[in-house]
Amino acid sequence: MDNNSSKSIILIGAGIMSTTLGSFLRDLEPGWNIKLFERLDAPGNESSHETNNAGTGHAALCELNYTVEQKDGSIDIGKAKAINEQFEISKQFWSYLIKNNYIRNPKEFIRPLPHISFVMGRGNVDFLKRRYEALMTHPMFRNMEYTEDNNKLKQWIPLMMNGRESGEPVAASKIDDGTDVNFGELTRKMARNINEHDNAAVYYRHEVLDFRQLENKRWEVKIRNLEEDKIEYHTADYIFIGAGGHAIPLLQKTKIPESRHLGGFPISGAFLVCNNPEVVSRHNAKVYGKEPYGTPPMTVPHLDRRYIQGQESLLFGPFAAIGPKFLKYGSNLDLFKSINADNLLTMASAGAKNIPLVKYSIQQVLMRKADRMKELRRFVPEAKDEDWDIHIAGKRVQVIKDTKEHGKGFIQFGTEVVSSEDNSVIALLGESPGASVSVSVVLEVFRQSFPEYTEKWETKLKEMIPSYGQSLIEDSDLLEKVRKMSSEELELK
Repeated sequence: MDNNSSKSIILIGAGIMSTTLGSFLRDLEPGWNIKLFERLDAPGNESSHETNNAGTGHAALCELNYTVEQKDGSIDIGKAKAINEQFEISKQFWSYLIKNNYIRNPKEFIRPLPHISFVMGRGNVDFLKRRYEALMTHPMFRNMEYTEDNNKLKQWIPLMMNGRESGEPVAASKIDDGTDVNFGELTRKMARNINEHDNAAVYYRHEVLDFRQLENKRWEVKIRNLEEDKIEYHTADYIFIGAGGHAIPLLQKTKIPESRHLGGFPISGAFLVCNNPEVVSRHNAKVYGKEPYGTPPMTVPHLDRRYIQGQESLLFGPFAAIGPKFLKYGSNLDLFKSINADNLLTMASAGAKNIPLVKYSIQQVLMRKADRMKELRRFVPEAKDEDWDIHIAGKRVQVIKDTKEHGKGFIQFGTEVVSSEDNSVIALLGESPGASVSVSVVLEVFRQSFPEYTEKWETKLKEMIPSYGQSLIEDSDLLEKVRKMSSEELELK
């Protein structure tokens, strides 16, 4: 039970975001009561699960959509620097958890792996070279290499170069400081960390149904205990909705003004997966290409080496698909239930503005395995059908909202924090690069929704994240120092 001297918070959804926030709060406010509710029977089984995401530690080392070509031909690396800094912040917090024995065995969730950008065609080669030259001006990316030499490329990516016709120009940039991250395993470790705390508890098979704000401004949450098939009511000072694709419908149920004029467009992904050891052994990198012209960032093709629970595999994709579910284990009514009088015009405007995206998604749905193999052979010319199987990944829900800049029905790519005016309700909406920058997102939650605690928490936050309050973009010495520290704690060297 809560007492007058402490606060209470309910976390909804046992994914990477809720478990990260809970892991922070158990040290920042050990007297607070923390309850985490998850509809499924284990943590991290939706978007955070290792088979439902690409597992890249997004640090803008190889993702070309984070470096935008300007009208004058210059390359803007601002977003790449910001994302690289955010991933370094994540690694610092994970290092803190390891150092304090809150989680163990870092190799189970993070491993070093080269990150490579690979392009085909003279125009794309020119772009990649200019991107490399722009990135090399900043210390974050100074270990990067670039080549157009086929012999060098055969050393870096032999599986992708064997059988490739020599006439088409190709190029790649490579940096050895990348990682492969098993966010599912990391989520499970942090869920256990929360559950071991005296004032915290994690409840599985508990589905949040509704919310009611009481006269004292606390929230009453209606929850179905699926295990015992009964209704429960829990109260808290704060509600945190970190439920992935289901965050929008839950936020709507709070009826806070900030939930109006918000909608979601669900997209699922499919990958080709190879478990043939002989093939897997010939590719030891994450290789990102350039998204097809006119398609959103989620369509960037990539070929990844994965390490999942002792098994090594290759993953290629993504192939987009559309469907009404907001969660992989959701309902076909999710999309329709989320449309109401407040967001109907917003959703309709988004559909009208994004007909090419809808058309592209439908085309992807209609693809057969032979069509997907054809796309794979642009990356792996000698790929054999029998070595690759189709795997359906997790759901992503793109946030649709009205903005002054873009008008009604703007599709938001990225992660967004939505808070009620009194800061008692916080929701995380959106997707990539969410998991990789989860720690920075939680820090944004603190800044936006817990401003009265900023001064009190500052010393502890600096212990958790040594660069807290400082810029890794501006301070190269600090960047080198925290990278070395994180590498040692996470056993990346």
